[in-house]
Amino acid sequence: MTSTAEEYDVIVLGAGPTGENVADRAVAAGLRTVIVEAELVGGECSYWACMPSKALLRPVAALADARAVAGSREAVGDGRLDPAAVLARRDSFTSHWSDDGQVRWLRETGIELVRGHGRLAGERTVTVEAEDGAERVLTARHAVAVCTGSRPVLPGHVPGLAEAHPWTNREATGAPAVPGRLAVVGGGVVGVEMATAWRALGSQVVLLVRGDRLLPRMEPFAGELVAEGLRKAGVDVRFDTRVTAVGRTDGSGPVTLTLGDGADLTADEVLYATGRAPRTADIGLEQVGLKPGDWLEVDDSCTVLGVDGEWLYAAGDVNHRALLTHQGKYQARIAGAAIAARAQGRPLDTARWGAHAASADLAGAPQVVFTQPEVAAVGLTLAAAEEAGLRVKAVDHDLGAVAGASLYGDDYRGRARVVFDLDREVLVGACLVGPGVAELLHSATVAVVGEVPIDRLWHAVPAYPTISEVWLRLLEGCRG
Repeated sequence: MTSTAEEYDVIVLGAGPTGENVADRAVAAGLRTVIVEAELVGGECSYWACMPSKALLRPVAALADARAVAGSREAVGDGRLDPAAVLARRDSFTSHWSDDGQVRWLRETGIELVRGHGRLAGERTVTVEAEDGAERVLTARHAVAVCTGSRPVLPGHVPGLAEAHPWTNREATGAPAVPGRLAVVGGGVVGVEMATAWRALGSQVVLLVRGDRLLPRMEPFAGELVAEGLRKAGVDVRFDTRVTAVGRTDGSGPVTLTLGDGADLTADEVLYATGRAPRTADIGLEQVGLKPGDWLEVDDSCTVLGVDGEWLYAAGDVNHRALLTHQGKYQARIAGAAIAARAQGRPLDTARWGAHAASADLAGAPQVVFTQPEVAAVGLTLAAAEEAGLRVKAVDHDLGAVAGASLYGDDYRGRARVVFDLDREVLVGACLVGPGVAELLHSATVAVVGEVPIDRLWHAVPAYPTISEVWLRLLEGCRG
């Protein structure tokens, strides 16, 4: 084994979107920066999550929109999606699982790349083990940023599960062919999105949910409407259902799930979408006094707590603040600005909404679930706002009653809710469910993050005839 040492201003562990953005901000501040990655540059989002999943889901929405309008409905008739074409388009969005383009961007941006597995080895020190066993020692003058993301969690208490080689999000978004029968375990975002996609591509899909609702972190009506949409598409949605054992006679044969009531369910593949854990088990946390495998607790500047010297940062999924790619990139911009400020000897502005505070993680993180219908939400649910001690009221409106919605699709079905803070007279949350609502979300995000007073929002006039007219009805409810 050989060993070399090299000094940088900033070392970033993980070359997903979050790590790339931390490195980009550091280089823009004139700091020599290296990024360490053992897998593909571009990370989970580019190859196994956001991009391939949305590439699978976009044709589903396009076909549904065509069928929702008289005239275009007749043009598409009973036509179905072309699985080969959909999968080929998906592959193009992942660059066929090649990171050449991402590596080129790093080089053009001035970010150096070291391939291998990075581990903390002490204060501002990282060792990198390459595939051939060679080791490099990197030191940082200013900062190390951990951006290693998260991994899927498989329950350890289900006999036979590991031996059955279940799908996780990686196999579900990257499968080369459509399974005839797919069992999906889990009622969160990955579960409902992949049930939507593979059902539309021809799979017979069963969705097994331990609880009594889908999307439990969102407003209850969101899960209800998504369940209705899935069942309409032909998905067998089963609530209050446990899987007690999984069996597969060989690596490629059918898989049998034993359910809590003793019944068996047979499928060609089973997807477990039951949660995420941080990728911190083998990155040397014990060398800086932290526990391997734990989420990294940070302050609003993304500086890791419990480590002296304000040199260790953690952004993205790994800090558990908001497991969303766009929030990870947002945190990366905040962390990069904080690293630059400290390197230049400038004080940090960590006040709420300050330049070095990721305030939106807690107050205004937006999320879209690309099911049929779509779900778009930002900020607090009604239950979360009440639990936080806010004096609030919910204002609901039928999205289908808006003129723009009836033009968007015949028999449009959807619902909108805003959560109104009665004391400050601002919105603290919004949830919209219906076809096409993803593109309405940013207006809600601006209202929540900007804490725009209701009296001023009243003057933000939505164009006619659009689905955005729902804002008039919601604001009328807020004003009483």
